[in-house]
Amino acid sequence: MEIKILGTGCARCKALYSSVQAVACELDLQATIVKEEDLIKIMEYNVMSLPALVIDGKVVATGNMSVNEIKKLLSK
Repeated sequence: MEIKILGTGCARCKALYSSVQAVACELDLQATIVKEEDLIKIMEYNVMSLPALVIDGKVVATGNMSVNEIKKLLSK
């Protein structure tokens, strides 16, 4: 599983990255977690708000997410 956090490096983006790392560890997921801050690459995903969560190349959520929401998305 490849997980990307799309964001420009703001506090919300960093918080999402930390939360995703914690949840992945808690769920014992075998995942590669990448923080994508390059605006050109972020624009390729056609997201209108950041941060965004991408799982295996598909945008699954944008904006603020709670730990419970992240757990639901990563458990699928």
